[in-house]
Amino acid sequence: MSDPVLISSTDGVGTKTIVANWANRHQNIGRDLVNHCVNDIFTGGARPLFFLDYFATSKLDVDIAEKVLTGLAAACKDVGVALIGGETAEMPSVYHEGSYDLAGTIVGVVDADKMVDGSKIREGDMLVALPSTGLHTNGFTLARKVLIDQTDYKPTDKLPGMDVDLADALLAPHRCYYPIVSKWLNRDLHVHGMAHITGGGIEGNTKRIIPDGLRANIEWDKWEWPKLFQHIHEIGEVPVEDMRRSFNLGAGWVIALPAWRAKELIMHSLGTDMTPFRIGTVEKA
Repeated sequence: MSDPVLISSTDGVGTKTIVANWANRHQNIGRDLVNHCVNDIFTGGARPLFFLDYFATSKLDVDIAEKVLTGLAAACKDVGVALIGGETAEMPSVYHEGSYDLAGTIVGVVDADKMVDGSKIREGDMLVALPSTGLHTNGFTLARKVLIDQTDYKPTDKLPGMDVDLADALLAPHRCYYPIVSKWLNRDLHVHGMAHITGGGIEGNTKRIIPDGLRANIEWDKWEWPKLFQHIHEIGEVPVEDMRRSFNLGAGWVIALPAWRAKELIMHSLGTDMTPFRIGTVEKA
């Protein structure tokens, strides 16, 4: 690496911990945090180096903390990032009884001439998405209000058309895109930009990487929303625009690249569970 650049990010899992408490399922919350942070720095092409966590609670429940941190450590190992430290805090005057919060900081590195910053995006580039596993770590305040607070659903209930119960659907681990997409970058598929679809939805995150004078034209009819999002929309009577702003709607990662490379990208994904699908194009603003 001739000109290394460090890229860092700090984030948390938000109110997904409330759903974990509701279902008493905590084993994937740590994975959510690590995968979210790895994705954030990987939008610039960075390889993760090390990670630090912060676990705060009203009163430490050793069983819950062990499940959370075991998942966190396993996720670090999966992507080859060193877990070098962290902090555990008990603050009963800050957090409600039984509640906890989880956040982390990650640092990665990329060679300056291999950074992916969106500057190469051109008119006519195709926008392709990689599927999410569910809500990932965003939109839980709205999802919880619709599916938990305003209904009698229990964690073990199954909603129509879904293979897993409600708790597993809501708590599906945030997908990490680094392991497979980094291989595509090494194959020089002319990736011009990458966006991690988090708070703000597809448009809110994709527009961050589009250069001035251009815009992302999202073709909303190109894919079908996964069932979980359909249920939130229908049960909560949530307007479409609010759904688009709040959720990833099945698209957890967006790649901008020349249209002629998109077919090759799909070929490289065969045999995986992350087949890209078209969601739009780049146009003049």
